[in-house]
Amino acid sequence: MLRKILSLCCCFSTSLFAATYELPPEGSSMVGRTQYHQVESGESLADIAKQYDVGFLTLMAANKGVDPFLPAEDFVLTIPTQIILPQVPREGIVINLAELRLYYFQPEKNLVHIFPVGIGRIGRDTPEMVTSISQKRPNPNWTPPASIRKEYLEKGIELPRVVPAGPENPLGEYAMRLAYGVGDYLIHGTNKDFGIGLRVSSGCIRMNPKDIDWLFPKVKLGEKVRVINEPVKIALEPDRSVFLEAHEPLTRSDGSKKDLKIPQELQWWLEEFDLSDAKARAAILAQNGVPVEVVSPSYSYVN
Repeated sequence: MLRKILSLCCCFSTSLFAATYELPPEGSSMVGRTQYHQVESGESLADIAKQYDVGFLTLMAANKGVDPFLPAEDFVLTIPTQIILPQVPREGIVINLAELRLYYFQPEKNLVHIFPVGIGRIGRDTPEMVTSISQKRPNPNWTPPASIRKEYLEKGIELPRVVPAGPENPLGEYAMRLAYGVGDYLIHGTNKDFGIGLRVSSGCIRMNPKDIDWLFPKVKLGEKVRVINEPVKIALEPDRSVFLEAHEPLTRSDGSKKDLKIPQELQWWLEEFDLSDAKARAAILAQNGVPVEVVSPSYSYVN
């Protein structure tokens, strides 16, 4: 009976809430709701991540200790589809490297669309930037930069100077070039069945084929793009509850990581109302990528 109930809930929520959300009202930063999935025989976390259009590492973080290849049958997984929006202007494309998510804001429709992405591996870090879309190409050729051709050659693989469009092209069916630097960075699809929600690319932002198929025609040339790296997000909601969402910080090429600590504005707010920061510190320690209520609206606020 439980399986049937969960299955019905998942079918309903996946079709309506997996990627598209109404923007929250003024003063709120929360969208979506947490979903649950009862594992069926033979399912892996990669299968389930694809079903809900969430990143593989994101799903693992929300379900620490679960075997990603052989999760126990009937185990109920948390699907991290309640999300705190980043504290940036709600316009254009926003990519938060720390959570491996891409946000596409349509304020004129009061909507935000959220997708998992693959980003640059260690040594090929995707940089933070404020830029724009400078080129859109369906069925793109791939011209590997000299640095990547050299890297592959050191592994005994000689890449051609140009890989034509088609099933062997790692850019998939669509590519959007970013104006940052000399234009080396793309948002593109993939011809592989893995890598979404992982750090596997050479610095570009990789999307599920079905996701970029949806996004590509909607994005305009010149569309603003922000790439940020914010592992800790907070939401101070209108009912005076406070949520915190913490992700494992990225290790960069130089070995550095962002320090995870309570954001200063939240620390000041807690001190002003003489509230404990214990739940906030616990949420940061857990790094499970799921919004955690660290202050309940039932608290009495006294200046």
